[in-house]
Amino acid sequence: MLPFHFCPTRLNAGGELNWRDFGMAKQPMLKFVDVKRDMPAKREATLRNQDFDEIYAEYARAKAEEQASRCSQCGVPYCQNHCPLHNNIPDWLNMTATGRLKEAYELSQATNTFPEICGRICPQDRLCEGNCVIENSGHETVTIGAIEKYITDTAWENGWVTPNTPKSERPESVGIIGAGPGGLAAADALRQAGVQVTVYDRYDRGGGLMTYGIPSFKLEKDVVMKRINQLEQAGVQFVLNCTVGEDLSFQAIKGQHDAVLIATGVYKSRKLNEKTEDAKGVVRAIDYLTASNKVSFGDTVAEYENGELNAKGKRVIVIGGGDTAMDCVRTAIRQGADSVKCLYRRDRANMPGSQREVQNAEEEGVEFVWQTAPAGFKGDPVTSVTVQKMHLGAPDASGRQSPEVIEGADYDEPADLVVMALGFSPEDLPTLWKEPELEVTRWGTIKADFTTHATPMDGVFAVGDIVRGASLVVWAIRDGRDAAASMLDYLNTTGAVAAE
Repeated sequence: MLPFHFCPTRLNAGGELNWRDFGMAKQPMLKFVDVKRDMPAKREATLRNQDFDEIYAEYARAKAEEQASRCSQCGVPYCQNHCPLHNNIPDWLNMTATGRLKEAYELSQATNTFPEICGRICPQDRLCEGNCVIENSGHETVTIGAIEKYITDTAWENGWVTPNTPKSERPESVGIIGAGPGGLAAADALRQAGVQVTVYDRYDRGGGLMTYGIPSFKLEKDVVMKRINQLEQAGVQFVLNCTVGEDLSFQAIKGQHDAVLIATGVYKSRKLNEKTEDAKGVVRAIDYLTASNKVSFGDTVAEYENGELNAKGKRVIVIGGGDTAMDCVRTAIRQGADSVKCLYRRDRANMPGSQREVQNAEEEGVEFVWQTAPAGFKGDPVTSVTVQKMHLGAPDASGRQSPEVIEGADYDEPADLVVMALGFSPEDLPTLWKEPELEVTRWGTIKADFTTHATPMDGVFAVGDIVRGASLVVWAIRDGRDAAASMLDYLNTTGAVAAE
């Protein structure tokens, strides 16, 4: 549709509208018809499966501007609506296309505590990019994630990223249990407001699953560490190697602070069979990935050194179809496994993990055995997995087709290492923390208001996976930022009451 003040005489010799006659530059966007989607170059699979470096190259500036210019600037930005953080994607794409990178970063950072992390690990194919209008019209989606990563990496290189130090200090203090994305996002927002913030975490480094659960080939660890260093520079205090309920009681933390945020995540691995999983060589995904990431930091890990959590020279089977399973199979390839197979009970179209990750894994040498499930394990140490063949039957309560066993089709798959990646459940925090008043749902998650994130305990809030169940990093960031706003309201209210 042409502008309302369009005049036919203002066409040039080629029949194009002369935008400068209207006092404006030629339209820099909407180039999706002529410019094809082009992701950053991906390293060859035979090279990248030998190391833990990130697999995608960085855009050059001209390429980032070109790809950003494909955005249609639609009136209803579905990409923004389907982003949990509601990032202002169309505007920072426009700024990138027109060379205003510092402004693009500032706008991106305004809604997202960790844009460089989300640009790397968000399942854009299921969120922003998966809802891009131009993809739905047959022109392929804008490469939103890669551009988001480029914007923030450029900001770091140019020194535009600075600690969010407060303009003035407040006397109130908040204790945050858990240094994962939800806890860190809340810490950042609270510290900007001048609140005194202390973060407690069981690990020796902050970051939670961003540090120890996600491999470096998806998220290099210096990216996470830089953000944590900035939080420290802004005045956030970290108490690491601190297991609540053992090293420090929940009541002690609650008594020391004006408000408490629970952001522990979920770390209890779901089990297939209580007895057979005790066999040597059958390991939890979280243990396997944590050991590998610690080695990437240069740490000495006994279980890795003795081969217990090391796939080198082994026939590896990973059980599961989510993103954690994808992390495990791709880690095993890089550790030098003889073979890596992934068993998943549904077909490819119905798996929960990112299709992009499945493609990357296949390129790197992983074999997917669809519609199969383990019935048990043989040997101790494990020598094989008894595999059941499945077919998809009627839909279950979620609407997905339920897998059903094909009787008499079992077979044994040789294995030296079996990694269980069946997902995570909440730990029993009321028992572990000796805090029976901490209310949980029937699923074991902390009971909290989904708007304010307040629990029934006065001054105690909760966010992220410990409330939602196992979910995405971007949702934890959203929860952390929202909870910080609610906690500020709480501190303002209690402070006013105390003053009276």
